[in-house]
Amino acid sequence: MMPGALPADHPKVAFGKVGVLLVNLGTPDGTDKASMRRYLEEFLTDRRVIEWSRLFWYPILYGIVLNRRPAKVGKAYETIWNKERNESYLRTYTRSQGELMAERLKDLPNVVVDWGMRYGNPSIASRIEALQAAGCERIVLFPLYPQYAAATTATVNDKAFEKLQKMRWQPAIRTVPPYHDEPAYIEALANSITAHLATLDWEPEVVLASFHGIPQSYFKAGDPYHCQCMKTARLVREKLGWSKEKFRVTFQSRFGPEEWLQPYTDKTVEELAKTGTKRIAVLNPGFVSDCLETLEEIAEQAKESFEHNGGEHFTHIPCLNDSVDGMNVLETVLRRELQGWV
Repeated sequence: MMPGALPADHPKVAFGKVGVLLVNLGTPDGTDKASMRRYLEEFLTDRRVIEWSRLFWYPILYGIVLNRRPAKVGKAYETIWNKERNESYLRTYTRSQGELMAERLKDLPNVVVDWGMRYGNPSIASRIEALQAAGCERIVLFPLYPQYAAATTATVNDKAFEKLQKMRWQPAIRTVPPYHDEPAYIEALANSITAHLATLDWEPEVVLASFHGIPQSYFKAGDPYHCQCMKTARLVREKLGWSKEKFRVTFQSRFGPEEWLQPYTDKTVEELAKTGTKRIAVLNPGFVSDCLETLEEIAEQAKESFEHNGGEHFTHIPCLNDSVDGMNVLETVLRRELQGWV
């Protein structure tokens, strides 16, 4: 800019940068009841997550759920809490992914990388403000979900645009599409399975790819999530050269009285054990980072159920997290989406 082009009293403006905002689901700030209630309230009042009428849902939420679940969920988080940092592993891994991505994109000096959460802290709104203050006139918003669902990807985008609605000077925004069939992602998942199984002195008879579920009604309303999960699993199975009997898809984490996507992970694990399967492995391809649903629901609860019902060997295959392969996937997708802006 030419010297003297702005009046002397003009506010200082940073410009010329491109922001990258990695966004994961979210995390409570602590395992205490107040932190859990605050987190669950934000999560369960999201209309993308619970699509029921507020007249029906709010009396249940505020009369029952938020009085009972915070203590219960807090105890579950306590079993998998990162005591060293006093935070959930989801926050630990997401922060690490942001820091590692900034290092990987150092060849693009005008790119600023940040990270945030849809629920809890740091919020999407606060990070958009920070990126704009750092001179980012354009922002690539990266919801960290390989498969698209309205309750995950869409609500991240909604929250970002809700913030933009309140801004006089909006940065330009690009949203990263799902990458459920991205070759680098499929290869990374296959590599992670092969590498983990190589550390065992036994071989699983069945490997379950357990995805987070959604209500059947959401799927019937047009959500592409189920189809994208099935495609991911098929591509991984083909990459490994396994049969449909050995590599199966299940869905976990259902909530409420509705019918959700099936087969259910917990029921499948129990049934496998009861019908004579002695050795299984479970992975969570839809989760970019290990969290409550993988570390507690699968690595602890599913393992306990399998062994209680007659199974002998159970292993949980970790998420890609901030591994080299995991970061390669995110970088591959990001560099593609940054084209034309850098």
